Amino acid sequence: MSWLLSILALGTGLIAGAVFALLNVPIPAPPELAGVMGIVGIFLGYRLVQTLDIGIDLLGMVGI
Repeated sequence: MSWLLSILALGTGLIAGAVFALLNVPIPAPPELAGVMGIVGIFLGYRLVQTLDIGIDLLGMVGI
């Protein structure tokens, strides 16, 4: 199911990108590889912290 969802998400993204290009409007994403790699880095960092099971309870630190 995960692969199917990924393929559907990719297809949706391709269609959305094509529509943005046809309408000559800027895409709501970084238009260069460096920006895309930054987003990939954020995702990988998030997954790494989840995998290592580490975290900080910010609400607990401020007493909420």
